Amino acid sequence: MTSETLAQLIASLPEEERIILSLHYLKGLTPGAIAEMLHVPERAVVNVIASGRRHLTSRLDL
Repeated sequence: MTSETLAQLIASLPEEERIILSLHYLKGLTPGAIAEMLHVPERAVVNVIASGRRHLTSRLDL
């Protein structure tokens, strides 16, 4: 594992990923609820969650 903390990794994400991942993982919101809140298609939220998860796991060497 790198010396970066999870909080630092999340903070380093692009704004859209950071917001959506925080709402999903930290606040427990569903992709549908996030999509409604942000006025974007649910599929876009699902895609951002998947790409953000890949980004974080690759940085954490999981």
